[in-house]
Amino acid sequence: MPYFKSKMESLYIAQRGSMLQAALWGRGDSDMLDIDETATRISEVQEQDASRSLPFIKKLKAFLAGCYPWIHATHEGLSFTYQLLYLLDATGFYAPALHIIRVHVCRATGQELMDVSSRNARNRIREYERLRGPPWLQTCQRVSLNMLYTTLDYAQNGLIAAVFFFKMMEWWYQSAEERISSPTVYPPPPPPPQPKVAEDGIPLPLDRTVCPLCSQKL
Repeated sequence: MPYFKSKMESLYIAQRGSMLQAALWGRGDSDMLDIDETATRISEVQEQDASRSLPFIKKLKAFLAGCYPWIHATHEGLSFTYQLLYLLDATGFYAPALHIIRVHVCRATGQELMDVSSRNARNRIREYERLRGPPWLQTCQRVSLNMLYTTLDYAQNGLIAAVFFFKMMEWWYQSAEERISSPTVYPPPPPPPQPKVAEDGIPLPLDRTVCPLCSQKL
């Protein structure tokens, strides 16, 4: 589901960008040029011919891009409804996908966790008792089992740490790439210097109410 959702979202963004670009270019051309009715009819006929000659894949992409907002709204509404019902103990599923595959998610109690740990300990002791062979072989088998059990015990924490490290590196390189690709913002240039007054020119009057041309008071 996340894969198809991301694909449809990227398709919708691409189709929306192309539609906006086409609309802006069309509007700019209409502003710059004075098109008469005959030219407008010719362009409409050309657009109809182009739409008829579009391949099936492009039409399908346009259809999916048009349906994506409704699909996205329906999916988000269903997810919110399932999560709300799950919080109110009205259903045992907190997602539509879990309801389809009939998987119930519930919180394990402390007693259940203790039973699981004691069962695992008994199974491990039983595996140790089944070791056969010379002492050196039993020692190698015991070390191998200890390494296997230690890996299984800390696999969940290691996986969480690996995912956190991967996401941190992804954010680090993505932010660095954005800083490199973003245009450099320079400070605004200083204003130009004031023009120099000619030596033989007529200076401006000190009184601003006097006209500099006729030297009469306004």
